[in-house]
Amino acid sequence: MAINNNDAGSQRHMSTAKIGPKGQIVIPKDVRDMFDLSPGDSVVILADSKRGIAIERMSFFSKLADSILEGESNSDNQDSDSERDKIFAGNIKKLEKEEE
Repeated sequence: MAINNNDAGSQRHMSTAKIGPKGQIVIPKDVRDMFDLSPGDSVVILADSKRGIAIERMSFFSKLADSILEGESNSDNQDSDSERDKIFAGNIKKLEKEEE
């Protein structure tokens, strides 16, 4: 069963998916269409044991990592948050290279 809500310009979708024998799930067609996802596209899976799972396009994180790394050369800020951001950005760029 799927529930779609297309009110006021926002699209929302809720459905169930079963995990297959190989641990795979199928992203429902309505969601693939909503986010223009195609076979072969790379996605990043974010998981936090307390907050849940999120899926986002690799291209989104690649652009984010580029922005963080660009800011690295434009800033002398060395606080712990910026160090974590740089590590995060570096890991995203590593993932991107693995996908090529």
